[in-house]
Parts: sequence; structure tokens; C-alpha cells
Amino acid sequence: MPSPATSDVAVVMITHNRRDEVLRSLGQLTALPERPPIVLVDNGSTDGTAAAVAREFPRVEVIDAGCNRGAAGRNLGLRRVSAPYVALCDDDAWWEPGSLARAVELFEKHPRLAVATARILVGPENREDAVSAQLAASPLPAEPGMPGPPLLGFLAGASIVRRAAFLEVGGFPEHAFIGGEEELVAIDLAARGWWLCYVPELVLHHYPSPCRDVPGRRATTVRNALWFAWLRRPLRSALRRSVRAAFAAPWDRAARRGFVAAVAGLPWVLRQRRVVPPEVERGLRLLEAGR
Repeated sequence: MPSPATSDVAVVMITHNRRDEVLRSLGQLTALPERPPIVLVDNGSTDGTAAAVAREFPRVEVIDAGCNRGAAGRNLGLRRVSAPYVALCDDDAWWEPGSLARAVELFEKHPRLAVATARILVGPENREDAVSAQLAASPLPAEPGMPGPPLLGFLAGASIVRRAAFLEVGGFPEHAFIGGEEELVAIDLAARGWWLCYVPELVLHHYPSPCRDVPGRRATTVRNALWFAWLRRPLRSALRRSVRAAFAAPWDRAARRGFVAAVAGLPWVLRQRRVVPPEVERGLRLLEAGR
């Protein structure tokens, strides 16, 4: 398969204190036949990540975010590159050779495609991540010509995006950090008529890092889900989601933290509330029914 020009697709990776994972992933990414420009956004690492990358991978551009901005760090990388398509990547993952070239072909063929989420293979055994099967079984109705099952969400560390569409909706919200940060972006894209699809012929390899704050991620995910509901869902849907979270909170410490944080942020959330179009809400209801 011919590789696209390096100006067609770029890779943006974020990291925070995972030097070893970054170096392993960059070793794979810099060997891709597509030879994409790579931007690493360092979210305030204190483990020498930036220096190690500069020493071992001098063609990788490193952006110092100044602090841990979480998912919003990706926005810095998206604004820095000029490629029309950007492969997002976490520091413990890399794209399979040929996937970026194929993605460029798909984006060129489908001008309404904003996000293509890849099939994820985990670890050296290349085990398919369970989330891939869930995306493949999306109950949403497909429009003619879509390159894969339609989605109303995506996996930030395993997706290739149309840069212009992504920046059009403002990128990842600054308040989101890490954990469900994709939901608001996805729905704002869908509300503007963009396609989000699961495209299993694109493949990402994921070697999950042991350095992760599982309870913290859980709390942030709960908080972001509630903020999203009140930012974009009709009143009845927002209330239903809030009630479910409230019932879960007493039995789940992380969920309780997330619920409290969400309530604390309601004043600014309600000031920015903008309900999605009815057709998008119907899709969200269909996904909820499927769960």
C-alpha cells in the first residue's frame, strides 16, 4: 500500500510520567512506513520524559504543556500540526503499519467523516479489546456510504480525526481531564452533521500501562458523564442519568466522588447548556436502550 505524504496525517500523543511507555511506543511509531510527523504533548512530567525523547527521537516534536492538562493537552498538538488528519495516540499504544495510509484514503473518500475509531489489539498476544466488539455491534442506523458502524462516541486514544472538524467544535474540553472526555466532542460533531464510525480495518496496538489511577479515572468519568447530561441532554434524560448516578454513589466511593464534583460544577454547566438536536438525542436513547 502506498504511503501518504507526511503532510496528510500526523500523530499526536499525550503523556504524563510514563517515560518507558513513551519510548517503547515512539519506537514503533517512528518506524511506520507512513513516516508521519509526531507531536508528543508532555503534560507536566517530572520523570525526564522530554529529555529522553529529545535524545532518542530527535524528529519527534515535544510540546511542554506546563502542567497536567489531561485530554486537553491533545488540543495543543492538534493546533501545532498542519496535517488535515490526526491520529490520536496514548503513550502506551501505537498504530499498525498501513493503518494511517488507509485512514487517509477513507477520509478523502468520505468528506463527512470526522472520526474513525480503530480496532484495538491488546498486548503481545494481540487479544481484541472487548470494547471493539461493542463498537462493531452499534445499534445506530447507518447512513449510505459510511465506512463502518456509526457511533455517537469514540475512543480518544484509538481514533483518527479530521483536524478541521475537531477544532471546529473546540477540541477536548479543558474541564474534562481524563475519563469520558470524548462524549461532549462526539455529540457536538454529530450535531453538526459529521460522521463518527468504527472502522475495524484500522488497527491500534495497546500495551496497557500499569501506571494508572483507576479510582480517580472512575470518579472523573462519572463527573464528566453528569456534566455532559446537563450540558446537552433534554431535561428528562439529564434527570434520568443523574438519578442513576445518585443511586450508585452510596455503594461506590469513586462514583460518590464523581457525583459530588459534578454537583459542585452545576452552576457553570447550566450557564453553558445547549440541548442537542432531536435526531441526536434519539440516537443517544437508542444506545441507552441497547445497554
